[in-house]
Amino acid sequence: MLRLIGVGGVIAYRALFNWTTPAMFIGTLLVGPVFQLVFFAFLGRQLAVGSDHFYIVGNAVLASSGACVFGGVMAVSNERRFGTLGPVLLSPRSRTAVFLGRALPYAANGLLIATTTLLGGVLVMGVPVPASALPGLLLAFTIGSVSCAFFGLALGAIGLRFRDVWLISNVAVALMLLLTGVNVPAAALPDWIRTVGSFVPITHAAEAARRLVAGGSLGDSVAPLAAELVVGVAYAGLAAVLLKIFEAESRRRASLDTL
Repeated sequence: MLRLIGVGGVIAYRALFNWTTPAMFIGTLLVGPVFQLVFFAFLGRQLAVGSDHFYIVGNAVLASSGACVFGGVMAVSNERRFGTLGPVLLSPRSRTAVFLGRALPYAANGLLIATTTLLGGVLVMGVPVPASALPGLLLAFTIGSVSCAFFGLALGAIGLRFRDVWLISNVAVALMLLLTGVNVPAAALPDWIRTVGSFVPITHAAEAARRLVAGGSLGDSVAPLAAELVVGVAYAGLAAVLLKIFEAESRRRASLDTL
């Protein structure tokens, strides 16, 4: 099972990955989030909304969302797009394990992007991050990236039934800017947004990362990290259920190979 998840995920990643050139990968996934971080950091300075640390840490965690969410969507929907979904679904092995394993390489992408964005923010803004916080930040980035990847996989599962899953994923990524509180202090958000945001990936990971940078210990961040982990597991479960339901429904409607 571990071989199926690990090796299968890597093979599918190599086959379905859409950022086809190094220049596109670097520009879209590594450089773009740094510019977004700088924009919000200077905007925050102008409006006196939050400190540089607030925006550097928040946007570093958020940076993983694009690659993880869209990657999770591609892990399912691109099989349909490239006409290879049929053989995958005919496999005698567990399709749930096959697809859940596909989220992991994109989570690794998210970890790389979050780390690069943090480093870029520190260098560009000239704001240091305590060395003692780095192990905890790496853990927060990892859990947040995995949570985002399973969230994307749940959205990708919808692609077994609906044609334009990219519209849903684009809206979801855009809403994460607002709902997660990475660029607006949670206290300034309406209660209903904070409530919805608590069920959205990276919300709790960003909170944990900020506690660490503020001088807190890893123990002080256990609660938000555990909450982020619960969110990730919940979306993994939701993805598994949706994949089962929509696979069965699409077989009945003969819609698996319809683009």
